[in-house]
Amino acid sequence: MQAILPAMLPRPATVSIRYPVSPSSVDAWVIPEGTVPESIVHEQAAEALRLVLEFWVARRKPGARVARSFAVRFYEDDARKGIDPDVCVLDPAPPDFEELRSLCLWKQDHVRPTICFEVVSLSHPNKDYTTIQDRYAAMGCQELVVFDPTLAGPKSTGGPVLLQLWRRDDAGVFSRVHFANYAVFSEVLQAWLVPEAKRLLIAEDEQGVWPWPTEAEHAQHQARQQQALAERAQADAERAQAHAEHLRRSNEALQRELAELKAKLGER
Repeated sequence: MQAILPAMLPRPATVSIRYPVSPSSVDAWVIPEGTVPESIVHEQAAEALRLVLEFWVARRKPGARVARSFAVRFYEDDARKGIDPDVCVLDPAPPDFEELRSLCLWKQDHVRPTICFEVVSLSHPNKDYTTIQDRYAAMGCQELVVFDPTLAGPKSTGGPVLLQLWRRDDAGVFSRVHFANYAVFSEVLQAWLVPEAKRLLIAEDEQGVWPWPTEAEHAQHQARQQQALAERAQADAERAQAHAEHLRRSNEALQRELAELKAKLGER
């Protein structure tokens, strides 16, 4: 008897899975003590984000602060467990932020970060593609941005890609909403995240033509504008002076012509 095979199902463009996380049993969530060595690319990408976000916070988010490699601890009964984002925004920040060594989510005024950034490490790239989202889901941040400037991530997960964005929806589900090499809009920042080869821009537009500056870049821009205004004012003054000189000479020439004409009329 010939076996009857089921009809071939069409291949879905994407699939979505949802699973519960049991935080209390995950030993891998223990925050390591000491400083983890970073590559130059990793350090520069994370530091550039910190500087841009600090200037944004200073201008537009009073009460918020930006933290770099700052431990966020989840549970009072096991304070070792948590995560230390490469960069995160605390909005609002605890009143004693300057004295803090870590953020403890069970304490009063210790509010979970709104948005966190992870720069994929060359030394352990797999975690930023396969496991890190579980800890951020447990933390409860609104958005997680994963930037892979060297495309070091594993191919087994469909990557590597320059940019991932994870977002918490109204039901509390933490989903990956972007996995690509092009820009995506951040709802927390109300700006575009635009991946470049070694730097992640935060910009007003999808193409990154209007990137957010650091304080130093803003100061340089202001200085260039002031210099351009001064040069324009000087050029305007020089043109006005040249025009005045032209009028003076024209007037002198006219006076001479009038004097010569009067002299000729007098001779007659």
